[in-house]
Amino acid sequence: MTRYIDAHHHLWDLDAVHYPWLMAKGTPRFFGDPAPIQRNYLLPEFRREASTHGIAGSVHIQVGAEDGMREARWVQEVAEASPDWPMAQVVFCDLTAPDREAQLDAFQKLSSVRGARQIVGRAPGEDAATGTNALLDDPAFLSGLQSLAARGLSFDLQLIPELMEKTAAVLAQVPDTSVALCHAGSPHERSDAGLAAWADALQTLSRQSQITCKLSGLGMFEHDWTEESLAPIVAEVLAQFGPDRVMWGSNFPVCSLSSDYTRLFTTMQKLVPQDMHAAVFHDTAAAFYDLHL
Repeated sequence: MTRYIDAHHHLWDLDAVHYPWLMAKGTPRFFGDPAPIQRNYLLPEFRREASTHGIAGSVHIQVGAEDGMREARWVQEVAEASPDWPMAQVVFCDLTAPDREAQLDAFQKLSSVRGARQIVGRAPGEDAATGTNALLDDPAFLSGLQSLAARGLSFDLQLIPELMEKTAAVLAQVPDTSVALCHAGSPHERSDAGLAAWADALQTLSRQSQITCKLSGLGMFEHDWTEESLAPIVAEVLAQFGPDRVMWGSNFPVCSLSSDYTRLFTTMQKLVPQDMHAAVFHDTAAAFYDLHL
């Protein structure tokens, strides 16, 4: 069986690490009601779901822990306890923090760490409340992106289409920083006009060779998605980036709110042309995150 990589997923042990966003009660989020996933989601469960489809390794993405270092150390422990499941991780680091370099020094002592993620944009309503879009105007954020490149670390970029042009201008100043665009840039408006605007904005990022795109998280803004509704998004990403700059991720367990793992994976395999499977489901992620199965 072909060995694939899930390039974007989460795990959590609610007894080991605290996630304020996850445990909030009665608080609707842009991706839906988190109540069904307010429970432990550990590697054995994820492996059972993923390995059925030839997934044999994965990339854990930070997921809003109260203490990013505690989360990273826990993920490192999980990885070390399961050496037969290669797992890299992307940690949370506030790139604008005064002690950023000390934080990155500590993170790099963990062998599973490949990069950092600091969310620039989640959804229009939530962004207005959190103010995370302001990172794009902060010189310290740009300096942090430069530091990642100097350390050989990548940056996972989560944002919305409305921020793409401005973000592209920022990233053009740090061309040596390898960037993974999470969730295909979060096309949250699924009307024809909304998808056309997303595709136009996406070009500002896809023409920068440092950026690789993830086909992940597409169910967060469309819980009743179908193969037909996702098809234009997948096709556009592949057309703009090419298979060598596209990788697939389940975004589980968040995307379990809209699908089971089998339906999600098999749909994506149908939508990605067969001759691109090796790249999209293994090779791109293996190279980007230095993850070898």
